[in-house]
Amino acid sequence: MHSPLCDMADIPDPGAKGFIVERGGERIKVFVVRRDGEVFAYVDSCPHLGVPLALDEDAYLDLDKSHILCANHAARFHIDDGLCVWGPCAGRSLEPYPVIVRNGGLYAQGASPIA
Repeated sequence: MHSPLCDMADIPDPGAKGFIVERGGERIKVFVVRRDGEVFAYVDSCPHLGVPLALDEDAYLDLDKSHILCANHAARFHIDDGLCVWGPCAGRSLEPYPVIVRNGGLYAQGASPIA
């Protein structure tokens, strides 16, 4: 197994953190949301414009930390399934990204973290 993206303790609960990983020879940005001890991971690309969701580092959640937020046009997404529930991409979803928690570390499945 590859090295972990981070320790779970590095992600607040609730909170989010972005990472750059290498998948199939390509570097992509992903982010992980932690809520109530669970983790949900997505490719960092808005289904409306294909741009990263956060303008500031790790700022993937709205103010009350109840939804994922696209800072470009204020779209809101469910944390648990990535479905857009408000904004120009309503009804579309973020692309899930496979991660696993093992021994307190967060690992990307099928990819390597980029330092």
